[in-house]
Amino acid sequence: MSPYPGLMQQTQLSIIDILRFAATAHSTREIVSKLIDEPLWRSDYAGTFARTAQAAHMLAGLGIVPGDRVTSLAWNTHRHFELFYAVPGMGAVLHTANPRLPDEHLAFTINHAESRVLLYDVNLAEIVERLKPQLATVEHFVALIADDYETCIAPYSPAFDWPVLDENSGAFLCYTSGTTGDPKGVLYSHRSVVLHALAAGLPGALNFDAADVIMPCQSLYHATAWGLPFAGAINGSKFVFPGDKFDGASLQTLIESEQVTFSGGVPTIWTMYLAYLDQMGVTPGSLQRVIIGGSAVPHAMAETFERRYGVKVRQIWGMTETSPLGVVSTPTPALEALGGEEASEVIWTRQGRMMFGIQMRIVDEDGAILLHDGEQSGALHVRGPWVLSRYFRSEVPATDADGWFDTGDIATIDRFGFMRITDRKKDVIKSGGEWISSIDLENAAVACPGVKVAAVVGIPHPKWEERPLLLIEAHDDVDLDAHIIADWLSARVTKWWMPDRILFESVPLTATGKIDKKTIRERYADLLL
Repeated sequence: MSPYPGLMQQTQLSIIDILRFAATAHSTREIVSKLIDEPLWRSDYAGTFARTAQAAHMLAGLGIVPGDRVTSLAWNTHRHFELFYAVPGMGAVLHTANPRLPDEHLAFTINHAESRVLLYDVNLAEIVERLKPQLATVEHFVALIADDYETCIAPYSPAFDWPVLDENSGAFLCYTSGTTGDPKGVLYSHRSVVLHALAAGLPGALNFDAADVIMPCQSLYHATAWGLPFAGAINGSKFVFPGDKFDGASLQTLIESEQVTFSGGVPTIWTMYLAYLDQMGVTPGSLQRVIIGGSAVPHAMAETFERRYGVKVRQIWGMTETSPLGVVSTPTPALEALGGEEASEVIWTRQGRMMFGIQMRIVDEDGAILLHDGEQSGALHVRGPWVLSRYFRSEVPATDADGWFDTGDIATIDRFGFMRITDRKKDVIKSGGEWISSIDLENAAVACPGVKVAAVVGIPHPKWEERPLLLIEAHDDVDLDAHIIADWLSARVTKWWMPDRILFESVPLTATGKIDKKTIRERYADLLL
C-alpha cells in the first residue's frame, strides 16, 4: 500500500446508480418503446426507476438472491431495459440470451449460466416451449406481457432497498455466438460497465448529451446493445426502443415521430434502411449520427449517409470480450488538417481510433510489436478495465501474463491512432504464399451498384492452397451477373486477388447479424477441387 493513500471516498461503482441519477437529474426525459402486440409505451426515467424497483421485488419474491443468474430472452423494449437495471441492481447477474442462436447453443448458454428465472417476449414463447425440457436449472418462466410480467410486478412497492455491492461483482453474462464450438460466457462487472459507459459517452466516442434521442437498433441481448442503455442514461438522453422491428419502414416511423437523433446497428440494418429511403424518396429527417459495427462498413453506405443525407457515420469496432467498445471513428484536428476528402476516407475506412480505457498493440507471428504506420499488419491485442480476463467457468486465463487479450483480428494502426481490421485470423486467405484480405475484397464488391451484401471466403485449391470465393446478394429487382462484378473488381483490386468464383445467392448470417463465413466455407469446400 502507498505510504500516502488518497483521502477520497471509496464509493463503489454500481449500475443502479446510473438509473438513480437519471431519475433524479432527468426525471421527465422520456422512455418510449414499441412492444409485441401492444400499444406504444411512453414513460420517463422517474417512472422507469420505480418500475425497476418493482421488478427487483418480484424477482426477490421468486427467490433470487445476489449472485444468482437470471436469463432474458427478449427484444429491444422498455421491459428489457428495466431488467438491465433491476437484476444487477439487486446483486444478481442478467444473462441476455440470444434468440437467434440455434436451440442447442441457446439451451447450452442458459444451462451453463445456471439461470433460475427466464423472462421472455411473447413471440419467443415457441422457442421457450421447445427448450423447457432441456433447461435443468430454470424454476420460473415469466412472459414479458401485461398479463404476466405486469401482473407480477404490480403489487410491489416502487421503492427498493438497493444493496451496496462490491464494484467487481458480476452484473451481465454475455455469450459469444459460438461459431467455433460452444458459446463462451463473458461476465461483465459493475465496475467494467460503469467505466465503459462513462467512456462511451465522451465527445471522442459517441458524444451523447441530454438533447439526444437514442434508438438502439443493435440488439439489447448482444453485448448489452454496445453499452447504449448505460451511456445514454448517464447523459440523460431520451430512449426510443424499436421492439423487434428493424425494417426500414418501422425505423423511419419512429425516427420521424420521436425525432431520433442517434442510432446504431450492424450494416445489414442500414442497408435495408437506405434502400427504403431511396425507394420512398424520403430523408432521415432528425437523424444526425449512426454508429455501425459488427462487420466492416461498406464505403458506399458511409458516403450515402453523409453526402446524400447529412448523417454522420461513426464506425466502431469491438467484441463481446471488450464490453464491447474498443475504438470509434471520430475525427481529430490532426486528421482534419489533411483536408476533407482524405479525412473522410480515414473515417469511413478505419474501424476507429484509440480511446482512453483500451490499450492496443499489433504484433507479428513472433510476438514482436509492430509500428503504427498504417502499413504493417499483425495480430491485434487489447487490454483494459472492460476487457475480460477469463471466460465464465474457465480456470484458464484468456490473456497472456501481461494482461493482453488476443482478439483474433489482423489489423494495422496508423500514425493518427486509427485502427483498421484487415481480416480475422481464420478468414484471411493464403493463396500461393501471399495474403488476400477478405474484408478489402468484400468492401470493393459491395460498392458495386446493385450489390446488397458481399461475402468472401477462402476455399481449398489444388495448386494455390486457397482461392477467393465471392458470394453476392443483390438488391431486389436488380439485374447483376458475374461479368458485371468481375469488370467492377478488375479496376479496383490487383489481378491475383480476383475471386475464382462469383456466385449469386442469399448470404447466410450468424445469430448476431454477421456474415456466417463458417457456413459458406463448409458449403463450398469442394468447389475448386
